Amino acid sequence: MTFGARPVLQDVDLTVTVGTALCLTGENGAGKTTLLRCVTGLVEPDAGTVRVFGQRPDETATFWRRVATTVEQPSWYAGLTVREHVELVRLASGADPGDGRIDHLFTALGLHPLADSTPDTLSSGQRQRLLLAVVLSRPSGLLVLDEPEQRLDAGIRQVVAGQLRDYLDAGGSILMASHDPSLVAAVGCPVLALDTASAPSTSGAP
Repeated sequence: MTFGARPVLQDVDLTVTVGTALCLTGENGAGKTTLLRCVTGLVEPDAGTVRVFGQRPDETATFWRRVATTVEQPSWYAGLTVREHVELVRLASGADPGDGRIDHLFTALGLHPLADSTPDTLSSGQRQRLLLAVVLSRPSGLLVLDEPEQRLDAGIRQVVAGQLRDYLDAGGSILMASHDPSLVAAVGCPVLALDTASAPSTSGAP
C-alpha cells in the first residue's frame, strides 16, 4: 500500500489460523489500521493477496456474518438505548437477544447502569465498552479489533482480555492492533511488529 509517495505494509506476510490470535504492534503510521482495513475489505491493497476464510473479503452478508470488527466507528441509531443497540445487532446476526449473552457482557463490561442511556450521552470510554459489547455479542468466527484498549481503564482492559480469551477458547480467531503490552500478554497472543518501512504484499487469513 502507498499513501501518496509513502509506502506502508511492504512485504507483510501473515496467517491467523482458526482458534488463534495475532496482535499487530508498532508506532503510529506503521500501517496497523491499514492492514486491518485490508483484511476487512474496507481498503483494497495495491498489490498482494488477502484471504479471509479462504476468500477475498467483500461487502456481502456472508462475509460479515463471520467477521466482527471495531475498525470502523459505528453510526449509532438516534433514540435507541445502549441495550437496544446490542439487542438489535444480536438479533440481526441470527442469535437470541434474550439468551443471557447480553446480560453476561453488560455485567463484565459494567454496562448495566448505562443500559437505558443513549450512546450520544456516553463518555468516550463508555462508548468503547458499548462497541466491544456489540462485536462480542454477535456470533462470528473472526474478530478484527483496532486498539480495543482505547480509552479504557486498567481494570476494564483486563476484563476485555478475559472476554477475548473466552472467544479464542470457543474456537474464534482474533487479529488486533494494540499499544498495550499488558493487554497483549493477558490475551496471550503472539505479536507481529510493523514499522514505517512496511508495505504492499499483504496476505492474511484465519
